[in-house]
Amino acid sequence: MRVVVMGTGGVGGYFGARLAQGGHDVSFIARGKHLDALRANGLRVESPLGDFHLPTIDVTDDPSTLAPADLVLFGVKLWDTEATAELIKPLLTEHTGVVSFQNGVVKDDILRRVLGPQHVIGGVCYIAATIAEPGVIRHTGSLQKLVFGEYDGTPSARVRAFRDACAESGIDVEVSDRIEQTIWEKFVFLVGLSGTTTTVRTPIGPIRANPRSRAFLHDVLAEVVAVARAQGVALAEDYADDRLAFTDSVPEGMTSSMHHDLERGNRLEVAWLSGDVVERGKALGVPTPCNRAITDLLAVHAEGRRA
Repeated sequence: MRVVVMGTGGVGGYFGARLAQGGHDVSFIARGKHLDALRANGLRVESPLGDFHLPTIDVTDDPSTLAPADLVLFGVKLWDTEATAELIKPLLTEHTGVVSFQNGVVKDDILRRVLGPQHVIGGVCYIAATIAEPGVIRHTGSLQKLVFGEYDGTPSARVRAFRDACAESGIDVEVSDRIEQTIWEKFVFLVGLSGTTTTVRTPIGPIRANPRSRAFLHDVLAEVVAVARAQGVALAEDYADDRLAFTDSVPEGMTSSMHHDLERGNRLEVAWLSGDVVERGKALGVPTPCNRAITDLLAVHAEGRRA
């Protein structure tokens, strides 16, 4: 399968490397020092499932120099989605699929608007992976799973081909015939985890252990569920209770990438997470006071320390 990885960060770098290791034709798009290291030394993956090194990879910072793809694995930061989607247009044929494993639910709204709905495949990923240093992706834990599917639920040829490519490459994979609901299910937990850990500046353990912060976390989750249901997504009315119970099963030291970004002084994705919940709530007439509090408080840091 001909795959282009748009954004060779933790997610794109890891799964793109696995696909390349599995024998598929993979090109990578990167920038800066990471690009320089990838050109000079290839791509190295450190993982509990086995370290490996791709000494030579096809990598560029200009998508227009690459041949068209069967599938584009889209993994840039949310604020770069629209501009980057414009850049990948030369990679698209009539049948090319674009699957985003970014955070949030607005990602595919943007891709559909820029690229056309016929190209967009829904997707979510479950992995803890980061750029450890230029040219090196570090995967922690054993979880490395992709879930994707067409929005109309059909088992299309391109979805089946990507499923097979992932399976051949040792990636845990699942095809969903209700991908919009799957994306929202992850979004509920993600908004709660990212919003609370970043605002409180602590991993999930102390938040879930304190009665008042635990209640706040529940209300953050419940607002996302209410917005999803108002939008027609078939989440159970008590799904916030389910997700709160799920937080008790994760390690107490678990935190979010947005919390890490805050500590590093990086730009935050809050506008596309809690902020998106607030904007959708306004449009649908659903109150979202807890997510508004998160959005307003983190606005001080949203553009990063350098800004």
